[in-house]
Amino acid sequence: MRHKAVFWDMDGTLVDSEPLHHAALEAALRELGIEPPADLQERAIGIAAGPLYEMLRAEQGLSLPFEEWILHKYGHYMPLVADLVPRPGALEIYGELRVMGIHQAVVSNSDRLVVDANLRAVGLSHPGMRSISRNDVIEPKPAAEPFLRAAYLAGVDPADAVAVDDSWTGVTAGLAAGMRTIFWPERPMEGPSGAVIVNSAEELRYELGL
Repeated sequence: MRHKAVFWDMDGTLVDSEPLHHAALEAALRELGIEPPADLQERAIGIAAGPLYEMLRAEQGLSLPFEEWILHKYGHYMPLVADLVPRPGALEIYGELRVMGIHQAVVSNSDRLVVDANLRAVGLSHPGMRSISRNDVIEPKPAAEPFLRAAYLAGVDPADAVAVDDSWTGVTAGLAAGMRTIFWPERPMEGPSGAVIVNSAEELRYELGL
C-alpha cells in the first residue's frame, strides 16, 4: 500500500443504500402528490440534498421549505435502514486497511443523521472513526472540501490519499482535492478524466495494493 489514507464515499460505495434512498425519495414525492420522473434515480445519485431539492423545486414544483422537505424524506428513509446491506467486498477491504494502520474516513454528501444511521446499521462504527457529512462542510461534493477535510482530520497530505466513490459527483470532488481517485460505479460506465475505473471489489483491491 503506497498511500497513507483511503477516503470512502458511503452511499453506493461502502453500503448499498442507493435503492433505499430512491424508494424513500419516490414515496416522499408521491405523498405530496408529485409523480417522480422516470430518470430521477440516475440524476440523483451522488447529489447533495440542497441541489437535489432545488432541482425538484424547479422541475417538479416541490413547494415545501427545505428543512420540512428533508424531515419528510427522512421519515420515509429511516424505517428502511434496517434492511441496509454493505456493498459486496467493501467492508472487508475497509477492515484489511484498518488492520494495516491505513488512515480511513467516510466522506458523504448525506446528512449526519443518515451517515451515523447507515454506518451503525452495517456495523461500521468504532473508536476513532472519522466521517464527514454534508453538515460538516460549506461546499459538498463535487467541491473538493469534503475530501480535503478528511485529509486534514487524518493528518495526511491529499496527494498521499486515495478517494473511492461510485458517482461522477464524488469522483469530481476527489480529483479536485488532488487525490488519486478511484471510480467504482454500481454498473460499468465511463468516468471523469483522470480517475481510475474499477468494476469489482477484486479490481479495487488491486488498485489499493492489497
